[in-house]
Amino acid sequence: MPPTTPPMKLLYQTHSPFARKVLVFAHEVGLAGDILVEHHETSPTRANVDVFDANPLGKVPVLLRDDAEALFDSDVICAWLDTRHDRPPRIPRDGEARWRALRLQAVAQGLAEAGIALRWETVRRPEALRHAGLAEGYTRKLEATYAWLEQTLDPGDGDTPDIGHIALATTLDWLAFRDLPSFRRHVRLTDWFGAFRGRASMRATTLHGDTVD
Repeated sequence: MPPTTPPMKLLYQTHSPFARKVLVFAHEVGLAGDILVEHHETSPTRANVDVFDANPLGKVPVLLRDDAEALFDSDVICAWLDTRHDRPPRIPRDGEARWRALRLQAVAQGLAEAGIALRWETVRRPEALRHAGLAEGYTRKLEATYAWLEQTLDPGDGDTPDIGHIALATTLDWLAFRDLPSFRRHVRLTDWFGAFRGRASMRATTLHGDTVD
């Protein structure tokens, strides 16, 4: 019998913290085998026609489903995937646990966005156009958030990390991958990340490659 085609396709990027969050989530809830992962290079200066056909913003991740419209934005894709498995939900349904998880996801997204903006001001933008004040401001956001996480991070249940933990781990790994200002002087945060990084879902989705402009 010929192999069956997975019912979903994920337009992915091997060096995107947002795309990786979706794939780690899929591994954590047992859905990775149902998703065909297809790498696509995208950047603000280089349009990817295939991605634009599925997402008018031209960004990954995008989840293509056989029987419904495409989904995009990592938060939306993870929320949908959380309705498609029979394991404990990774987005708590109600109570303070829900708001803590969603708040942590938002913090992780903000960290990634600040890191991306900092790279523009230090690596990617032509040197003559870089803005030192902006770079300092984005660095300040990273450092302040690391300090906040050191004081407030709830490590949760190690067996069933929630969406906030998944988002944070994939963002911290990306920040280290891009050699951005380090969080490692914060002992609790570093220890938590070290343990999470050993999970099978993280080992199966390692970051590699670089942006092609």
